[in-house]
Parts: sequence; C-alpha cells; structure tokens
Amino acid sequence: MTFARQPARVKPPALRRGDKVGIVAPASNIKRELLDAGCDGLRALGYEPFYFDSILERDLYFAGSAARRAREFEEMLVRDDIRAVLCARGGYGANYLLEELALAKIAAYPKIFVGYSDVTTLLTWLTDSVNLVTFHGPMVAKDFAVDGGADLASWRNALEGIAHWQIGAESGAKALVTGEGEGILYGGCLSLLVSALGTPYDIHTDGTVLFLEDIAAKPYQIDRMLMQLKLASKFDGVRGIIFGEMMDCRQSADQDYSLEEVVLRVVGDLGVPVAFGLRSGHVSRANITLPLGIRARLEVGREATLSILEAAVAER
Repeated sequence: MTFARQPARVKPPALRRGDKVGIVAPASNIKRELLDAGCDGLRALGYEPFYFDSILERDLYFAGSAARRAREFEEMLVRDDIRAVLCARGGYGANYLLEELALAKIAAYPKIFVGYSDVTTLLTWLTDSVNLVTFHGPMVAKDFAVDGGADLASWRNALEGIAHWQIGAESGAKALVTGEGEGILYGGCLSLLVSALGTPYDIHTDGTVLFLEDIAAKPYQIDRMLMQLKLASKFDGVRGIIFGEMMDCRQSADQDYSLEEVVLRVVGDLGVPVAFGLRSGHVSRANITLPLGIRARLEVGREATLSILEAAVAER
C-alpha cells in the first residue's frame, strides 16, 4: 500500500532532562560494551536510559528476530514512563519491521524517535505514513558512546522545542549552488532512500528541502544513486538539496576529481540551492540532529545556512 502525507503534522511531546529514554535495536546486533558506554553518555546529559535485556539477542547479523525488534519498539511506545525512543545503532534490518509494526499503535502513541543510517527506512516511512516528525540524529551505541559524538546544541533545539533556530557554518556545510528554498526537511541515508524506490514505502520528496548523506560509497555509486532518484522524478518539486559529510566516499586517495563535482553533474541543473558537508548521520564528530517533517529554509550564498522554522515537538 502507498501512503500519502497526512494534513495534520504529528509532533511528539518534548524531551526534558531527567526523562527516561527507551533504547531499541531495530536493525543489526549490538555490543554490550558500546551500549553501556552510550548509556553512560546519556546519563551524563541528565537522561535515564532504559532497555529490555532482549536487545542483546542475535539472529545472524540482526538484533534478534524481526518480531522481537518490532515488539521492542511498540512496547517502548506504549510505556507511559518512556519519553523518547533512541536507536542503539543502524547496520541492516530495519526494512524487516515495515510489515511488522502497527501504524495505528504508532499514531496513537507518538514519541520522539531518533536514528540514522539503516534507520532512515523507518524515519521516512513514519513521516510519510502517519505524518510523524522524526529525528535524523545520534545513536546510543555510536555517537553517545564517545566524547563529542553528538552535537548537543541541535539535539536540545530539536527535542526540547525551540521554535526557530539555525544550522550554519559550524555544521560543515558549504555552498555548491547559490539560492534560497523553503520546504519540508526530509531525507537521510542516500542508499536507503534509493532502496525504497518502487516499493509500497517509496519516498515522498515533492516540496522538500532534501537531505542526503552516506558513507564509504564510491563516487560513481553516489552518481548512480543520484541519477536513479533523478530518473524516478524524485528531484521534481524539491526546493533545495543539502548533502552530508559523505565520509570515505572516494574512489582512491589520488583521484583527480572531487565528490562535489560528481554530485553537481547530476543536481547542479535543477535550479535549486545545493549545499554540501552538513554533519548529520555518518560523521567524523558532533552528529547534528535534524527534525524531519518540519518546515525549513536553505539559504546558500557565500555560506550555507539551514533554518528550522518551527518547533519539532509539542509542549508537555
């Protein structure tokens, strides 16, 4: 079945320091020591981490069966004491949950949901199917497990309900194509967005400021995925494009062209602003939290600025 955007934006209740946050593993299996380190990082920020012991189960390369992972997610939603649901890590396997999760339950218990990488599959699906604002940002056994792994300013702005805030030069973003565009912030890991094409969970990009990021993909693979989006008309109606840090996306150390040149060959003629290098998702440090499903404005001149134009969460 295909889902259309719903008319009413669903904003989950805001997060406060002292709140209990639920940790889930919707995709690949996780290591206990990294989970423990991430929980320590959350406690240092004033949150109370909680997870079910079954999070450490393994089934091949997954964090247990799809049924276990879906049940874990749904149980976190219905618990009154859990204020946000944070992913432990990505990897692979979130797509198995698309046919396991109950949309009605998710719609009835809207909560902050944060992740990236393979979790892109769930972020965009929930934004498209129940119009839930979701969050492309740091994960527990990754970014919160290391010092400086999460950008705390954007985390608090997004999850505590700041109405107007900006992501500017400190994000790493730089100008590729000048201009201005306003739309709904949307996107995630490029390879996951492309994998949704032609499925009942296809992505909805019309009217968006589109964020695209990936890791360890060679430039020609990035080119191929962008061309697939272009040929699928997914850039039609896009108001602006901003790329992530794109870590390790190179053919070789001595290649005589840049990834920026590669992406401009595909998206440089769209007539919309394009920026490159925003540090969200697969990053070298300080993972920035982006609220998906919220109005945003991309301004690209000498510098690139992404302005968030409304609060991403509801008052409690």
